[in-house]
Amino acid sequence: MMHLPRLSHLFARLCLMLCLLVTAVTAHAGSSPAYVSDRITARLITAENGVAPEAKSISAAIEVTLAEGWKTYWRAPGAVGYPMELDWSGSVNLSDHELLWPAPKRFSAFEIENYGYESAVTFPLRLALDTPGDDLILKTDINMLVCAEICVPELFTLSMVLPKGIQIDRDAGALIAEAAAKVPVASDLSDIAVTSAALQSERSMLEVVVESDTPFRDLSVIPDMGLDASFGPPDIALSNGGKTAHVRFDVLATPETMPPLQLVVTDGARAASFAPELGDRISAPSAGSGLAWFFLLAFIGGVILNVMPCVLPVLTIKFASALKARDQSPGRVRAGFLMSALGVLSFMWALALVLLAIRAGGGSIGWGIQFQNPYFLTVMVTIVTLFAANLFGLFEINLPQSWNTKMAGNGASKGLGGDFWTGALAAVLATPCSAPFLGTSITFALAGSAMQVLVIFTALGLGLALPYLLVALWPQAVRALPKPGAWMNKVRFIMGLLLLGTAVWLLSVILGVTGGTATALIALFLLGMLAVLAFWSKARPLAIAGLAAAALIVPMVTTAPAPTAMAGSSDWVTFAPEQIAAEVNSGQIVFVDITADWCLTCKANKSLVLDRDAIVEALGADDVTPMIGDWTRPDETILSYLKKHGRYGIPFNIVYGPGAPDGIALPELLSKESVLDALAKARG
Repeated sequence: MMHLPRLSHLFARLCLMLCLLVTAVTAHAGSSPAYVSDRITARLITAENGVAPEAKSISAAIEVTLAEGWKTYWRAPGAVGYPMELDWSGSVNLSDHELLWPAPKRFSAFEIENYGYESAVTFPLRLALDTPGDDLILKTDINMLVCAEICVPELFTLSMVLPKGIQIDRDAGALIAEAAAKVPVASDLSDIAVTSAALQSERSMLEVVVESDTPFRDLSVIPDMGLDASFGPPDIALSNGGKTAHVRFDVLATPETMPPLQLVVTDGARAASFAPELGDRISAPSAGSGLAWFFLLAFIGGVILNVMPCVLPVLTIKFASALKARDQSPGRVRAGFLMSALGVLSFMWALALVLLAIRAGGGSIGWGIQFQNPYFLTVMVTIVTLFAANLFGLFEINLPQSWNTKMAGNGASKGLGGDFWTGALAAVLATPCSAPFLGTSITFALAGSAMQVLVIFTALGLGLALPYLLVALWPQAVRALPKPGAWMNKVRFIMGLLLLGTAVWLLSVILGVTGGTATALIALFLLGMLAVLAFWSKARPLAIAGLAAAALIVPMVTTAPAPTAMAGSSDWVTFAPEQIAAEVNSGQIVFVDITADWCLTCKANKSLVLDRDAIVEALGADDVTPMIGDWTRPDETILSYLKKHGRYGIPFNIVYGPGAPDGIALPELLSKESVLDALAKARG
C-alpha cells in the first residue's frame, strides 16, 4: 500500500499541473486574474514570472484601484473601519508572508479621523518559499472594507501559479518598486526624528514633538496604538523655522492594556515609521526659537488689543493717566507710567496663575472665563462705578497728613499705587476681547507647560502695556497735551460717562450670568453707594436722582429675562454639535457662532457684520442653518468644542457644508467678505 505522505505529494503535484493549465488560459505571466466590482479592481502581481533555482523568496504585491469617491483603510483605520485581512492558507510552497503598508492619507469628517487610501494603492508583499526553487501556488482570500457614503466589505480570492524558471516581469517589478518606495522607512534611515511623546491628563491627550533637518512643508503625523484606539484631529504648531513640530491629539479611545505607540510621519515624499517610548510630560518644542515665535505673536496680539472694540474704557483710564501727568516732572511721569505697565503685567501674571491652578485641579480653562464668574463681575462693576464717581467729583481720596509729609520728600513715588491699579484695571477691562494672533498664542500657552503659560502671558501684558512703556521712554510726550483749564472738567465728565456706560454693560453681563434678582440687588447696592457719595460730597440733587433711579430701575431689572446672545434677525438655532453632521449630510450649510454677553469682540462682529442685511439674507437662505452657542455662563459642551478646534477663547465662527465637512474656521474679526466666501466654499 502506498504511504499517505506520498499520496499527498502526488495530489499536490496534480493540483499544481491543473493550476498551470488554468493560469495559462486565464492570466498573463506575473499577474493573477483581476477581481472586478463596481467599487474596486484588484489583482495579485509578482516581479518574477517563474521561480528561479534556489530562490528563497518572491517579490509580490496586491494592486487595488478604487472607483471615484471610494476609499479603503490602513493597518490602523482610526475611529471606524478595519484593515485589509489576508488568508494564505490555500497556497502551496509558501512558508511565510509579510504585508507592507504604504504611508496612508488622513480622512477627517465631522471630527471622525480615519487613515487609508483613495483612488489606487499597491500593497507590497514579501513571500518566503517553503522549498527554494520549487513551483509556487499563491492563493489568498481577501476581506477588504471600502467606504464612500456607505461601507461595503469586498470578499474575494486572488490566485496565481509561478512554475520553475527564470523570468522577470518588468512592468510588475516597476509597480512593486514604486509601491515599496511609499512604505515608511525605519527611523534610523530618515532625516525626521520623533524626539519625545507623552500621554497626558489621564490618557486624554497624546503629545508628540517631531524634528527635521529641513523645514516641514506638508507634515502629517498618524498614530497607531492598535485597532481599539482612536484619536481626534491633530493640532500642529511649527517652530524653529518650520523644523520642529509640536503635535497634539485628543485621545478618544484606548485599549485597557496599552500597546506600544507607533507613529508614521509623512512630509511630501518623505515617510518614516517610529516607535517612541511614552512619557508623562514632554517639554516645549524648541524651547528657544519656538517659544520666541509664540512670544512675538502674543506681544503683537497684546498690542492689537489696544485698538480693539473693548478698549473704550481702557482708553479712558489711559487718557486720565496722561492728563494727571501733564505738569509732573519727567522722572515722575516715567515712574508713574512704568507702574501702570507693572499693573498690566501683574494682572496678566495673576490671571496666568489662576488658570494654572484651575487646570491643576482638573478644571477647564479659557480666555475670558473670569467674566463667567458673578463674584468677579460684582467686584469689577463696583470698581468701575467708583472710578466713574471719582471722575464726577463725588469723592476724592485724601491720604493722612503724615503720609503726604513722607511722600513729599520723594515726589517720584507719590501716588504710584494709584498708577499701578490704573494699569491693572485697564488690563482687566481688555480681557473680554480677542484679537488676531491672540488666539494662536493663547492656545499654545494654555495647552503647554506652566513656564509657557507665564512666558506667553508676560508677552501679552507687554503688548497691552506698550502705550505706557512708550510714554515712560519719552515722558516729554505728555507735554503735547493741552494745558490744564476749565476744559478738563468737561473731559472728566465725559470720561465718567464712558466708565458709567462700562458699569451698565457689566450689569448686563451679570444679568446674563446670574439672572434678574441678583442683578437687581447689585444695581441697588451701586445706586445706594452713589447716593451716599453724593450726600457726602453735598451733591444732594444727584443723590436724590440716584435713589429715584433705584426705585424705578431695580423692579424692572428684577423681572427682566436674561438676555440672549442671538445674532442677527435670522432664525438661529441653539448650538448642538451632535446635529452638525446630520445637517451637512442632508445638504445643509451650518454656520456656528460661539459668543457671549461679555465678549465685546463678539458684539462688534454682530453689529458690524452679522446684523448687516447681506449677511442676514445669506444666513436666512433655505440651505443654511445658523447655529449659536452662548458661552455667557460656563458650558462644558462649548468649551470642549472650542478645545477640539484648538481654541481657548471667543469669538469663534466656523462654517460646515457639503464642500467643507470639516469646517472652515473664520478669523476673530469677521468681515462680510470672509463670511460670504466661507458660505460659498461650504456650499461646494
